[in-house]
Amino acid sequence: MEEDSIKGASAAESTARHLKDLIREGSLSPGDHLLPERDLAVQLNVSRPTLRQGIKILEDEGLIVQMPTGRSVAALGRGITDPLIALIASHAEVVDDYLEFRATTERLAARLAAERANSVDRERLSLCMDRIDRAHESGVRREEAEADVDLHIAVYEASHNLVVLHTMRALSGLLRKGVIENRETLFSRPETRDQLRAQHRAIFESVMAGNAEEAGNAAEAHIHYTHHALNEIKASEARLQVSLRRLNGGRVSTRQKVER
Repeated sequence: MEEDSIKGASAAESTARHLKDLIREGSLSPGDHLLPERDLAVQLNVSRPTLRQGIKILEDEGLIVQMPTGRSVAALGRGITDPLIALIASHAEVVDDYLEFRATTERLAARLAAERANSVDRERLSLCMDRIDRAHESGVRREEAEADVDLHIAVYEASHNLVVLHTMRALSGLLRKGVIENRETLFSRPETRDQLRAQHRAIFESVMAGNAEEAGNAAEAHIHYTHHALNEIKASEARLQVSLRRLNGGRVSTRQKVER
């Protein structure tokens, strides 16, 4: 923390403001643990009493919480996540609404990322794409799914739009659950896995090239593909279940199974 930042305010208030700025810009995420008090005071160049006063300000505002393992950033914006997961799991129409929202948000984020990504952002995007490629080649589906989510979040960060970033971070639990579960369904089609990697690479390369229009189109097309494929697979599974029930009268009649 720069010494000039304490001018015009108490050292404790400046400490609190600096940590608030880190939370606001997304450098500190909900659930992140702060350094131990001694190390944090050294990092911020303040005394430990001053640090405690600054932390107290943030605790009173609900931004920092004391945990058994130390202080951490509060679970900001996470209150909507668990109910939404339960809702989406039980209502198919909400899945459609969620994916419509994702398509719009992904398009905006990818466009902005193509225009605003810096060298740090590009390095993070490259690491995520490398992880997708490695997991894809080795066949580790869960790792590929996690890398998938991390690539999307890296795009949100590279957009440098705080509303997009914090909204999607608040939904990150839903995003991870959705991507992992969706992939288990999507992988029932042999060609789908390759399609998904190709789509992620198209998003990645467009952002890296700074082509906003192509990045937005690729991101939106990716979500529409996922949406369409899931609906097709669900419809196919529903037809199969009907056929199976017809074989034995829904298991509530004395009808014998059809002999083959």
